[in-house]
Amino acid sequence: MTGAFPPAPRLPRLLQTVLHTKRHAQFLGAQARRFGDVFTVRLLPPYPARIVVFSRPEHIKEIFASDPADLHAGEAYRELAMIMGEHSVLLTDGGEHARARRLLMPAFNNAALNGYRALVEDIAKTQVERWHAGTTEHILGRMEDLTLDVITQVVFGVADEQRRDALTPQLRRVTNISPVVLLGWKWPWLQRFGPWQRFSATLAGIDELLYAEIAGRRAHPEVDQRADVLSRLLAVGSGNDPATEPLSDAELRDQLVTLLLAGHETTASALSWALHELAAAPQVQDRARQAARDGDDKYLEAVVKEALRHRMVIGRVQRQLTRDMTIGGVPLPRDTRVSTSIVLAHQNPANHPAPERFQPDRFLDGSVAPNTWLPFGGGVRRCIGAGFSLMEGAVVLREVLTRYQLTLPGAPERGRVRNITNVPARGARIVITALSN
Repeated sequence: MTGAFPPAPRLPRLLQTVLHTKRHAQFLGAQARRFGDVFTVRLLPPYPARIVVFSRPEHIKEIFASDPADLHAGEAYRELAMIMGEHSVLLTDGGEHARARRLLMPAFNNAALNGYRALVEDIAKTQVERWHAGTTEHILGRMEDLTLDVITQVVFGVADEQRRDALTPQLRRVTNISPVVLLGWKWPWLQRFGPWQRFSATLAGIDELLYAEIAGRRAHPEVDQRADVLSRLLAVGSGNDPATEPLSDAELRDQLVTLLLAGHETTASALSWALHELAAAPQVQDRARQAARDGDDKYLEAVVKEALRHRMVIGRVQRQLTRDMTIGGVPLPRDTRVSTSIVLAHQNPANHPAPERFQPDRFLDGSVAPNTWLPFGGGVRRCIGAGFSLMEGAVVLREVLTRYQLTLPGAPERGRVRNITNVPARGARIVITALSN
């Protein structure tokens, strides 16, 4: 297929690459105002030369509903293979992806979520009780501690404190990976030097600990009686059908690391933004506090959803064409990278009236239309941990709001891109005051 790509800014590719990485929302917003709903950005390696950006709901629906054999998601995120591994559900396509997803889904269905809730509640209670009333807390750091504890205990199932103490520092170093290290995946020889060598050593240490945990769990006579995600994954699958063959040790390792990266910093960022926005909106905070006292999880989840809309943690979802296709009326050649822009979809007033306002009610009144709210992606690749993330968010908000009044010490914070997530620029500084009741 030949033909012109949608319009693109004339800025040098180096500048576009920097802006696309570090000022993503501002850069795409400027291009949308100039070119409309479909445009191209031109980037330097290891990114593809061109990414075509879509943001209209009908275009997003078309992309998400397309045959996954035509639009590969795993191929669009290959740079993460150096961390997540070749078997990651995020990075595979076709039959391998379908099998991994089929085996992972039971660990995240409603019955499983109910089984995790009590442990998440205990972890949240323990963590939040460590806060110091009358001080200004950096909530992002607090949420990172909390969500990492959830991953370690609820997902990995590491209950022994000594083993957690050995694993946690390693996991923290992985989740804080520098983009410079991440972009080194194209050049494996870099792993012999400096930060790439140190990161390779960290991954090796994590692998040793995870494989030991997997081996110990396989040898446990009552592994099917445990409720953590790893134990559930060990219990699924049948050797009689290749499509449902149980996960190997290497596959388990890759899925666990994927769950770590997909569920740690993203959830910590989302919760930090949710508490930051509540601190900036006292009336919404009061209603959320009443919901917390009443056990109204729907409103608390609406707060998390609105935080994910208002302060996008991840700015885009990408696919790579495996054949020539026409999307949104635009003919595109094979190997084109297409991006469904979360940023543009969430900021569009046609999708979300008064998008600059923090209004959780929009998720309760039916005004949020399909394919306009995208933090968990969509279609057959929708994040399997979406329900877990919202459950965890509601639990954490309840523990915080029933103990503390939240206020900002100054102006609301801007976001900044760290790794691949949008986090509060100053760590979500919030003044914590004990409730009088």
